[in-house]
Amino acid sequence: MGLILYQRDDCHLCDLALAELAKARAPEFESVFLDDVPELEGRYGRRVPVLRDDVRDAELDWPFSAAAVRTFLGASDG
Repeated sequence: MGLILYQRDDCHLCDLALAELAKARAPEFESVFLDDVPELEGRYGRRVPVLRDDVRDAELDWPFSAAAVRTFLGASDG
């Protein structure tokens, strides 16, 4: 599916996002940490956490709920 969660080390909001993803029973995703990656920091620095679907080139910015995650993922099913 190509899901990526952009996040930071020691990020309270990222922890909350992970909890919402678990509630939504999101499929497997890759965690990418922005720390020390200037190009990602420039793109996502003020927005983390961000859930990205690389297949659809779509992003879901924080804050999001489990319901919003399910809607976002449902949109990727077709």
